[in-house]
Amino acid sequence: MRKGIINIGRCVADHPRSVIAKLSSVAPTIGHSKCVKSTKESRPSFSSSPASQVMSEIQDNSDTRVLITGGLGQLGLGLARNLRKLFGNKSVLLSDIKKPTPEEAASGPFVFADVLDLQSLRKIVVNHGVDWIVHYSALLSSIGEMNVPLAMKVNIESVHNVLELAREFDLRVFIPSTIGAFGPESPRDPTPDVCIQRPKTIYGVAKVHAELLGEYYHHRYGVDFRSLRYPGIISSEKEPGGGTTDYAVDIFQSALTSGRFACNLESDTRLPMMYIDDCIRATVDFMGFPSDKLSLRTYNIHAMSFTPEELASAIKRRIANFQIEYQVVQRMQDIADKWPKRFDDANARKDWGWSHEYGVDELVEVMLRKTKAKLDGASR
Repeated sequence: MRKGIINIGRCVADHPRSVIAKLSSVAPTIGHSKCVKSTKESRPSFSSSPASQVMSEIQDNSDTRVLITGGLGQLGLGLARNLRKLFGNKSVLLSDIKKPTPEEAASGPFVFADVLDLQSLRKIVVNHGVDWIVHYSALLSSIGEMNVPLAMKVNIESVHNVLELAREFDLRVFIPSTIGAFGPESPRDPTPDVCIQRPKTIYGVAKVHAELLGEYYHHRYGVDFRSLRYPGIISSEKEPGGGTTDYAVDIFQSALTSGRFACNLESDTRLPMMYIDDCIRATVDFMGFPSDKLSLRTYNIHAMSFTPEELASAIKRRIANFQIEYQVVQRMQDIADKWPKRFDDANARKDWGWSHEYGVDELVEVMLRKTKAKLDGASR
């Protein structure tokens, strides 16, 4: 196993006083809160937790190599930007089955990778000296229900391939999970880390499969498997990908263009949500934390929970004439009605210091600002 990220948490755990003292002398270079403005955008995307501070300090010397599958989605691109700040531009390899835009191609290394082709993935791991795999390739909930056979291949068979590579080459592997991993029998408000799950979509079934198989590989083979159950992730950077929570992205563009939005969920449908910066920061912190300090292999993370009506009201406080109507898509409503309303993330906060920064008001402010800038740029 390479040195680098695997040893980061151990440095913090074994030498906390010396690390903190050393970091205080370089705080301006790693985004100490006293050295930056108070706006969200001026903060570095990684947090000031001990693990992330050490990761920031050693980025120029680390030889860790990271492969991100499904890397051209909003999460893959966002995570790549943050990890490249830590490990260097060439140390983070994006992969996908579609062609990157010129901007994406210029941002750092990219390789075509079919996650269903184990031999192809094996060559990439060997040829690029990969230490971590972040497995983002997946068909989302609503799309998956429209093509179950394809969802089974992409969301289940690819997990087998990634875990086998992790076992074979002693890799650290991160596979995200989701609110979709729970079902109507689960406690919904709040939903704890460990409870009955029994999801009712192929997307959710595949995620539970990944959680359990990853834990099995950890206990059976010692694979450093990690997973976070993401809420609905909100970002202005990429077009929505067919998820049930995507209304919370679409609504901002409609508010700024037409002033009206047709929501495909009922007005009182409460779901947990998170702004993408919090999601990426949580992922980086979690990946850098020492494995032996984790009490679970899969954790919930939570930031906010709202209904379409509550989100619309927050937008109306900033765009007075905004109107929302409800054109419910029953297939999507049926999915949402089985999902958690809120996550209990007490274990993540206790075990590795997770803490969110964006609530509903902060979310609305940043989404309106960034969506407007994106629209203005497209019109030029």
